[in-house]
Amino acid sequence: MWKEITSFFGCAPAKLKVARLMVELGFRIDDDLKIACGEVEITDSSIARAAKVDRRVVRETVDDILRDPKMKRVFTGLKPAGSFLKDVAPTFGFGVVEIRARPDAVGVISKTTEIIAKANVGIRQILAEDPDVNPDPKLLIITERQVPGEVVSELLKVPTVTKVSLS
Repeated sequence: MWKEITSFFGCAPAKLKVARLMVELGFRIDDDLKIACGEVEITDSSIARAAKVDRRVVRETVDDILRDPKMKRVFTGLKPAGSFLKDVAPTFGFGVVEIRARPDAVGVISKTTEIIAKANVGIRQILAEDPDVNPDPKLLIITERQVPGEVVSELLKVPTVTKVSLS
């Protein structure tokens, strides 16, 4: 998907910044042609500040998207993923496992969650960053409690995993 979006905005880096922000945050174009997060409208100026572009670029990006049937389907169908607990996990006694693996790796989620489950630790959330959108993607796993240290050595045995950290 990201390769098609990049190609669509190939000659317009400022518009690509706006599109990237919309994809990363799950912002969609609503029926009133406004950018929205769920049912909350986001002003063009707010998007422009966040993307570090002129506000007119935001409106031009929306217009370009709406002229292309495929891009229109994508950007009118985006939804936010919801709150992610990584930064507040310690407040609730949850653990955070951050895993880096080769971006082309297959099966990282299944192998790592199996190892965590064998340690009898429940999983509350998982976020896998898209390697096409993020050049250094992470797999973030929020667990019911801190993961025992010996789990790290098991996770590092997964052939495609390059780094593991706990917090």
